[in-house]
Amino acid sequence: MNDTSSTETHLTRVLARKDVLALAFGAMIGWGWIVLTGSWIESAGSLGAITAFLLGGVVIVLVGLTYAELASAMPQVGGEHVYSYRAMGHFASFLCTWAITLGYVSVVAFEAVALPTVVEHLFPDYAVGQLWTIAGWDVKATWVAVGVAGSVVMMAINYFGVRTAALVQKVVTLLILAVGILFITGALFEGSTTTMEPLFRVEQGVIGGIMTVIIMVPFMFVGFDVIPQAAEEINLPFKEIGRVLMISVILAVFWYAFIILGTALMLDPAALAESSLAVPDAMQAAFQAPWAGNLMILAGIAGIITSWNAFYIGGSRAIYALAHSGMLPAFLAKLHPKHRTPTNAILLMGLISSIAPFFGRPALVWLVVAGGLGIVIAYLFVSLSFVMLRRREPDMPRPFRVRRGKTVGALSVILSLALVGMYLPGSPSALSTIEWSMFAGWMLLGLALYAWSRARYGVAYSDTMMQRELGGADPYPGR
Repeated sequence: MNDTSSTETHLTRVLARKDVLALAFGAMIGWGWIVLTGSWIESAGSLGAITAFLLGGVVIVLVGLTYAELASAMPQVGGEHVYSYRAMGHFASFLCTWAITLGYVSVVAFEAVALPTVVEHLFPDYAVGQLWTIAGWDVKATWVAVGVAGSVVMMAINYFGVRTAALVQKVVTLLILAVGILFITGALFEGSTTTMEPLFRVEQGVIGGIMTVIIMVPFMFVGFDVIPQAAEEINLPFKEIGRVLMISVILAVFWYAFIILGTALMLDPAALAESSLAVPDAMQAAFQAPWAGNLMILAGIAGIITSWNAFYIGGSRAIYALAHSGMLPAFLAKLHPKHRTPTNAILLMGLISSIAPFFGRPALVWLVVAGGLGIVIAYLFVSLSFVMLRRREPDMPRPFRVRRGKTVGALSVILSLALVGMYLPGSPSALSTIEWSMFAGWMLLGLALYAWSRARYGVAYSDTMMQRELGGADPYPGR
């Protein structure tokens, strides 16, 4: 691949334990809870919404365990790309990594739409300059400008090095945690359990309400898998990579459960129905002051930054890994000679993120659902890889070894299949036509790029590059 302009082909290990924890936890908590908590409670009831996140959290924990073991065993850039290649080979690895890349790209694009949406609550009349109308929503020039500007800033932060991105991540994640603890404490002291009624929504059945919320759980929890993507930049003992990954997942499960609880304690169903941003309104009610609600909105903006930042890292590393192994065009594998960042992959993420605001606020839901399908498909591939490698390579060094691996592997495969099924036709939460179009378009684009790259570089090139990544081991011993 002589058209790769980088003279070195490896990233540098600079991320410490706190950097990694802030990266994953900050990615998972993001901004969605600010705007969606009220709809979760309305869909499933207060206890129903908490149940949905606890059940979904169990699934994510099980899948996270498979990631933790594999990340410690193969701490190379690309994460899912490496595991699925070793377990299932060239094409399966591409499908898995391209699917998770859709999840990352959708989050990055989501945040570019989320930023101007949340700014509108601080400055209600700032959106001016009618451009066009999409799905009944008027797209305004200043609204688009805020999203594009935010995307350019986040792209620049990531372009100039992972150290800068990690520092931003730590500071902003601490801000979110401080505001969240303040809110939960105030709600526990000032709230009332009577406002939590109904505990479960029965209009579409208790199970139906819970499923409506569970369908969003993969998108809300996506972020822990950024750790495997950036594994080649983590400066920790390999066993610790798995431990930090699991700690971040468990913290996120408790975060979502407590945010839902605090909101339900402060807002009754009537207040929820009138609220456009339930959590800031609940915060304002807890402290009986407008500043409290604005502080929570600032925490939401901070969540946009942490999620945006983390998925620039995760998505660009996934694209870099595919290009580095000859599955995408080689120019996407370029590393900056000074900053050691995958510059062209970051620029591509920035371009996609900057386009998203032009589709207006309706793109929020489209991105969540279409990206969520890509995420759960990747979870299924990783779970299958875990099971296959446990059987095929029992003696492979695993610094973080999951206990009862057969049970964990089987459950993670079954539950990942169940999550995939929730997106398919016939399910109450199936994808809409436009969401299927987005997913299909992404996969067709990837297959076209894959076919071109395979014709140019060949499978043998991928084997050679993966063998180098794995320290000389056969990258696909099962063939």
